[in-house]
Amino acid sequence: MTGDTQRLDEAFLGMRPSLYRAILRIVRDASEAEELTHDAYLRARRALEQGTPGNVEGFLWQTARNLALDHLRRRKVRSLHEERDFDAADAVVADPQPSIEDQAIQRDMVQAFNRALLTLPPRARSAWCLNRLEGLAYPEIAKRLGVSPNTVFNDMKMAMAVLLEIRERMDR
Repeated sequence: MTGDTQRLDEAFLGMRPSLYRAILRIVRDASEAEELTHDAYLRARRALEQGTPGNVEGFLWQTARNLALDHLRRRKVRSLHEERDFDAADAVVADPQPSIEDQAIQRDMVQAFNRALLTLPPRARSAWCLNRLEGLAYPEIAKRLGVSPNTVFNDMKMAMAVLLEIRERMDR
């Protein structure tokens, strides 16, 4: 080990904790700060091969600071490109409108449900409409129809069974 390398190693070992903290203040990420601290040492070591810097400690400080700032710049550029890529991805999103086939299927389903609802007894049909279309709870429906909540429950169970059977038939 040459005298310059030994001087760099000793300087780095003494400065390592403060270099790490300084880099951490800039990048605000512990793992990145650790990696950049190590990179600062490696850069300084490579610089020794090309000639001895006059002030090894100053050179380490400046290298660490430059690496941290370069890291921030790369992060900013990367985030700009990632946002742009994300915006471009939004531009090619499929049309949110259902396809013609889906619209036809939905129209057929609505017609089948309407026909099925007409086959229900009037009270069950009213209970289903009050619950699903007007959003009323079973006790409120019971009050409106003048029946017990259990009767509303049974009417809803019957209506849902009929509609579920229609849906299963259409799915086949």
